[in-house]
Amino acid sequence: MMKVTLPKLKSKKGTEKISMVTCYDASFARLVEKAGIDSMLVGDSLGMVIKGDENTLNVSIEEVAHHVRAARKGAQDPFLIADMPFGSYQSSVEQGIESAVKLIKAGAEAVKVEGGSEVCPLISKLVSFGIPVVAHVGLTPQYVHEFGGFAKRGKSEKECKFILDSALTVEKAGADMIVLEGIPETLAADITGKVKIPTIGIGAGNDTDGQVLVIYDLLGMNADFNPSFLKKYLDLDSLVTNALKEYKKDVVDGK
Repeated sequence: MMKVTLPKLKSKKGTEKISMVTCYDASFARLVEKAGIDSMLVGDSLGMVIKGDENTLNVSIEEVAHHVRAARKGAQDPFLIADMPFGSYQSSVEQGIESAVKLIKAGAEAVKVEGGSEVCPLISKLVSFGIPVVAHVGLTPQYVHEFGGFAKRGKSEKECKFILDSALTVEKAGADMIVLEGIPETLAADITGKVKIPTIGIGAGNDTDGQVLVIYDLLGMNADFNPSFLKKYLDLDSLVTNALKEYKKDVVDGK
């Protein structure tokens, strides 16, 4: 696999789909690289799948930076994106710049921010300093309390217009890619056709320019997590459990 850069990813729009997975450590990053995946996202989803929290809100910038360093050590070729966690950019543009610099110094090649017009001043400033930005609209997990959960967005015409306008606004501010999460397929297709930058979907249909999934989800680590958009490529829940049971039996039997 050759090094994947931002220009290479952007050149894929309309020609080749972009593959992306979340990744939080060196061991999985090594496998992601071996598989030839285009991009890794160190997501604030680590709050849920690594720390066991109910949402992403308790993740700190230091925790994301820690996992960025680990993932970068495991793989050099995939383009590495780091989430800006809740509380790391909401206070001011200056706070956001400081947080983004920490993630870039840890090894990230781009940062991801959730929201629309409210984050545009930060996006513009970051890209002016050479820090690529991936925007994120639709179901934005950091807004979980406002939404009242993780249900799909874009269920009304008004909400669809808001999400479309948000996508166009963040592109105009300078975003290099946009994650479209939990929105109707028709809306995702509409946005993908109207923006010149790649769109990465999760629970947004197959008309986006690429897809991202949490690596533990696609490997089937949690038998109880089965959203409609998720295809599980393995059943690690049972495979790992059975392997550990066999290990325990061997230990007890003195083998």
